[in-house]
Amino acid sequence: MVSGLETIQLATLILVVVAGFAAGWVDAVVGGGGLIQLPVMLLVPGITPVQALATNKMGSIFGTTTSAVTFYRRVGPDLRTAVPMAVIALAGSFGGAVLAATLPASVFKPIIVAALVAVALFTALRPNVGGLTRLRHDGRRHYLVACLIGAVIGFYDGMIGPGTGSFLIIALVSAMGYAFLEASAKAKIVNMATNAGALLFFLPHGSLLWGLGLVLGAANMAGGYLGARTAVSRGSKFIRVVLLVVVGALIIKLGSDVWQDAFG
Repeated sequence: MVSGLETIQLATLILVVVAGFAAGWVDAVVGGGGLIQLPVMLLVPGITPVQALATNKMGSIFGTTTSAVTFYRRVGPDLRTAVPMAVIALAGSFGGAVLAATLPASVFKPIIVAALVAVALFTALRPNVGGLTRLRHDGRRHYLVACLIGAVIGFYDGMIGPGTGSFLIIALVSAMGYAFLEASAKAKIVNMATNAGALLFFLPHGSLLWGLGLVLGAANMAGGYLGARTAVSRGSKFIRVVLLVVVGALIIKLGSDVWQDAFG
């Protein structure tokens, strides 16, 4: 069993811990922690992209589980919606991870950037959306829309990943009518499942660096716990502002990747 700690220097290990904590905090509030965590993982000497992605998912599941439990205790999201959505998202994430092994992420990045720009404009131009929960659907339609969101975004998380929590929150706010705080609480449960789905694909391939993943997971847990408490205490307006910041950073990062792929 490879731990990933055999040749890592102390300075790099500290950077991994700091990135894991920061990513856990961001993920707990609005998602998008992979934007911080994954690039740092790629700095570990000798690590392959697949090992970095798999170990990143291992660390993230600790953080999303911690923040999901914290949100549940303090917000009490409706599990009748969150659990079916999470189950469908887990299956979608596994499918996305399978496809990721055969198709390059560059094929999908332009579409993701366009979607992020739409998310940013929607959030910025409609400041009153997400302040209070006003459900748009009821009965079977409510659960159908929730499961469709889980399937699509779960597939995206398994295939590419960055911004999954942000996409979940904005979909729950815009398509279903939840307030940002309630949407964040549900998104953490679903995000926990998407991380698990991707891990189910990576485990048989021996891609996980267990020691490094546990260190990353511990840092992610601490950040996730603090981030969830911060989000609950500050409320929906705070989450909306952080969402805009994170989505803006994602647009810059993925947009630069698309530019490099096209003209680099």
